[in-house]
Amino acid sequence: MPAKREYRDRPGTEVAVLDALVERANGGMTVFELRASVDADIDGIEDALGSLTSDGLVHAEESDGRTKFTVDDRVVPSPEDESHEDSIFDAIKRRIGL
Repeated sequence: MPAKREYRDRPGTEVAVLDALVERANGGMTVFELRASVDADIDGIEDALGSLTSDGLVHAEESDGRTKFTVDDRVVPSPEDESHEDSIFDAIKRRIGL
């Protein structure tokens, strides 16, 4: 499930991180779990996490010596958000990987 439409105008790695975290909204993810889910190098993921954290879209939580990142609730689409159809432009962007 992708992040809400209003958060998809960010750089590609940030959107990929948001999407991965939305998929695991209840449990969060470590940097290494994000690395396995996002097609970017570790530096790109860390930069994206820094930007998203400073914007309040992602939160870091320390537990058992591990840092887990969770997405802010406002980024997670509600059932009403999922029911609308994507525009043709969105479908084309998704199809070609943008």
